[in-house]
Amino acid sequence: MRVFPLTGAIRPYAWGSHTAIAGLQGRPAPTDAPEAELWLGAHPGDPSTVTGPDGPANLASLIAADPAGQLGAQVADEFDGRLPYLMKVLAAAAPLSLQAHPDAAYAREAYARQQADPDAPRIYTDPHHKPEALVALTTFDALCGFRAPDVSAAVLEGLALPQLAPVVAALRAGTAGLRDAVQTLLTWPTDERPALIESVVSATLAAADDHPYAREFALAAGLAEHYPGDPGVLVSLLLNHVRLAPGEAIWMPAGNLHAYLAGTGVEIMAASDNVLRGGLTPKRVDVDELLRVLRFEVLADPLLPAYEVAPGLMTWRVPVREFQLYRVTLDGAPVPVPVGGPRIVLGVRGAVTVAQPVGAVAPVVLTPGTAAYAPAAVGPVTLSGVGEAFVATAAE
Repeated sequence: MRVFPLTGAIRPYAWGSHTAIAGLQGRPAPTDAPEAELWLGAHPGDPSTVTGPDGPANLASLIAADPAGQLGAQVADEFDGRLPYLMKVLAAAAPLSLQAHPDAAYAREAYARQQADPDAPRIYTDPHHKPEALVALTTFDALCGFRAPDVSAAVLEGLALPQLAPVVAALRAGTAGLRDAVQTLLTWPTDERPALIESVVSATLAAADDHPYAREFALAAGLAEHYPGDPGVLVSLLLNHVRLAPGEAIWMPAGNLHAYLAGTGVEIMAASDNVLRGGLTPKRVDVDELLRVLRFEVLADPLLPAYEVAPGLMTWRVPVREFQLYRVTLDGAPVPVPVGGPRIVLGVRGAVTVAQPVGAVAPVVLTPGTAAYAPAAVGPVTLSGVGEAFVATAAE
């Protein structure tokens, strides 16, 4: 067992940046194709490659050949021999879809029901939930969770559009009316949507610069440029608009309606691809299924606080078993990372050396945008150098 250099796969989704991931890795930019996500893990959709003495190997195959040694006996048993998390660098140059993810119990039930019916639409790709967190590397804009319905009602009233009166009335009923408000907007008659969103944009442009909801109006107008005629433009006004500074984090539990808008961050999630979309996308939208998984409750504070574990070592506490994320800041002194299990280390600044216990093989040196994989059986690792790295592992 040893620490391996790890090469991730870049996903070229249309909303991705032509500069962010390439710039992080020191490659020429802009790139010909958009680079939206750098995947680091063993997800079957795009498993990473480890480079060992025998050449490159698929990480998923490496784990499958020795689950206990690679993952540790506890993680291998708990998660059926699979790496339970996926780490990403996400680079959004345009807004992502308005979406949510099912909880663990519903994901199992829905996937089983779908697989038992050959005629059912293939909505779920696996029987797992997909909670996720994101730590900003740059200023990062996102929509995350419902805000107080009375505030959302006031924002919609500020548009002065009579056709939105039923939505405003539902929001004035508090959280009890959130579901009706969202359902009304997402099921707005298809042939009436372009005119509605055009009216919204006209109202935002007519508002004074010092309007109390100028920031919300600018958000709606910007989203409408990307997705004209999409009722998700209005649903966005019911959500918390969060602007993260580098190092700040948000948490997206099951049932939380959210959308990333712009910026670059490190994302950590359970290794699932179950996504229910409600708008702001050309992809499949399934309003009925989305409404089944949404939690219609106010998220008072979307920010996820950081905690110091030791000098130079921070973490964000999340209530799931699949993953834990740490940030290591190095100023020349070595920092032992006191976590076990299957670890992925991602360099984001400077030069970071990942060393195994004394007497082991040569360390792996990470530059920004490169990664290493440490199997559970290698034991503790120590990071050194001058720079910054993120370490992902399963919860202990």
